[in-house]
Amino acid sequence: MRDQLHQLDEYLSDQNDDGSSEEEYQEEPAKTDSLQHSYDLEDIDRSQQQQQFQEEQKKVSLHHTKQRIGVSSEVYGEWNKKSIAFKPRVIHKDPQAREQLVKRLRQTVLLRGIDEGAFQIVVDSVIISSFQKGQVVIQEGDYGDCMYIVDKGTLTCTKILKGTTKPTFLKEYEPGESFGELSLLYNTPRAATITAKSDSTLFQLDREVFNHIVKDSAIIKRERFEEFLKQVKVLKHMETYERSKVADALQEELFLSGEVVIKEGDQGDKFYLVLEGEAVATKEGLSDILKHYHPGDYFGERALLTKEPRAASILAISEQLLVASLERETFYRLLGPLEDIMKRNMDMQYGRSPSLLGVTMIQGVSK
Repeated sequence: MRDQLHQLDEYLSDQNDDGSSEEEYQEEPAKTDSLQHSYDLEDIDRSQQQQQFQEEQKKVSLHHTKQRIGVSSEVYGEWNKKSIAFKPRVIHKDPQAREQLVKRLRQTVLLRGIDEGAFQIVVDSVIISSFQKGQVVIQEGDYGDCMYIVDKGTLTCTKILKGTTKPTFLKEYEPGESFGELSLLYNTPRAATITAKSDSTLFQLDREVFNHIVKDSAIIKRERFEEFLKQVKVLKHMETYERSKVADALQEELFLSGEVVIKEGDQGDKFYLVLEGEAVATKEGLSDILKHYHPGDYFGERALLTKEPRAASILAISEQLLVASLERETFYRLLGPLEDIMKRNMDMQYGRSPSLLGVTMIQGVSK
């Protein structure tokens, strides 16, 4: 097994431009060009009565898929033209209200994929609205111009199903949940009616900000990360659709000066890209810094392949360190074991499979 591990290490070493060993490879990231989701669709199917509703949602989803192909091909020049004309509104909020708003928006999955600057634009533009018990917030069949995030209260979702004349209850919305995005995502009529079951406070995000910030920011983030991921040695031969999935799954994390990103000896479970700030690699027993990390660097990529302990600690040294991270389990769930990609990598580079090299890849380790 030691010999076979050595063969895998030699392969990984070949991927480095400077010919460094795999031991160095895991501590010294390749330098890349500087540079971050899937939309969380409104989920209102919870019972057997919703079967018809689900079928309608599938049709809408198909419509969205066709739309997304065109949107994803939008060049940055077109984005810039739209940005020039876009003037987001700013609604004043007192500090307490703003703090609560930020808390709720952070819980909204649809907004998790946007960068911090775009997030602040959303915070500034949101309107805080109150609805009394029994008041209709959105009406099935109407064309929507905004989406909502629930801050306080409970709301019911109903729909008149085909062949019926009375509304059928589908689900309830609680604080932290959002609704109304379907109409904005697909430019279709409201799919259901939402009514306040109790006095409720909602955060309202209009179509213009949604289209310019939520939609386009997610697309731009994906394209930016796809280019970045092309430079990661063990991932560079991924198919385009695979790289898109990984780009969508990346999550931003913020560390303050002195905080530990990776601790030596811990089991590796994440891969990191440095977006902003600086970090250093240190090792117990050594006084010297092993490596400095700057925007455009990456580290921890072996966590996508194995579960071996971290070889060094990574510490934030700038006031703030912003990274994009990808969990091994998320990668595995999206694309399967990385060894499949590694096998394809080796086939392309050597014209032969790992089995011919005497290496069998199973569950992210070589035997």
